[in-house]
Amino acid sequence: MSNELADKDAIREVLARYCFHLDGERFDDMAALFTEDGTWDTAFGVGKGRSGIADQARAIAAIGAPRPRRVHLVTNIVIELNGDTATVQSNWALVQNTGAAPNIGSAGGYADRMVRQNGRWYIAYRKIDRFIADGLQ
Repeated sequence: MSNELADKDAIREVLARYCFHLDGERFDDMAALFTEDGTWDTAFGVGKGRSGIADQARAIAAIGAPRPRRVHLVTNIVIELNGDTATVQSNWALVQNTGAAPNIGSAGGYADRMVRQNGRWYIAYRKIDRFIADGLQ
């Protein structure tokens, strides 16, 4: 059981680092959380491979006016382990500043396939569904 708990904790750490890197616009660091041939499937297009994922994130960040400070929150994480692979479902919300008050800009779900390589967990495929959006994201 302890190996299962350690694996799930390591996977949750990847999910958290993803949010910190994305919100800090550290797109190369975010992409490094994916396998070399990983896929980042977003509402704005698909990034493939680490350089493609980082490029896709930069392109999304460049859409429209500069964005206010924001933070991605991930919750309701369900992890199903199968040896060196895992499927992960979670919900996310993007909270950001506005002129009047904090606002949930968008929210949805992540569906991830993860793999362990050389003792570390990586995202092999992430599908991002947006259930709630304000039109700016």
